Amino acid sequence: MSNNAAIARRGGGCLCGAIRYETLGEPTSVGHCHCTLCRRASGAAFVTWAVFPAGAFAFTRGAPKIIRSSPKAERAFCAACGTPLWFRYTEGPADIDVTVATFDDPSELVPQYAIWTSSRVAWLDLDRHLPRYPDDGPDFSPYKG
Repeated sequence: MSNNAAIARRGGGCLCGAIRYETLGEPTSVGHCHCTLCRRASGAAFVTWAVFPAGAFAFTRGAPKIIRSSPKAERAFCAACGTPLWFRYTEGPADIDVTVATFDDPSELVPQYAIWTSSRVAWLDLDRHLPRYPDDGPDFSPYKG
């Protein structure tokens, strides 16, 4: 194996184009989240996230609006069009969970699991082959009891 392997660079952005970002390297994980907060923040039945170390994510155009979505988390979105861009906990690992649907080629980021399935909407049943967790499963969460 060569030491000259290229580091993966992926671009993405919001619906209106005001915000663009880039990630470097591979995500540490990719998963569907069915929690109520993600559903309400996105207006969708679930959100698929790709988790990157914070240092592997950078905005290349524009700046998001950041809101505190819970006592221990923040979410970034485009103030012009409303596209949800990332989620991060305010404690724990310095990770950024990027919305997979906002990548230029989201098909490159294949989900590995589903979390918060205890909150899943009853009519949604997909990816039965994935490991499912009723809570945060393999993801970091400061809410573990």
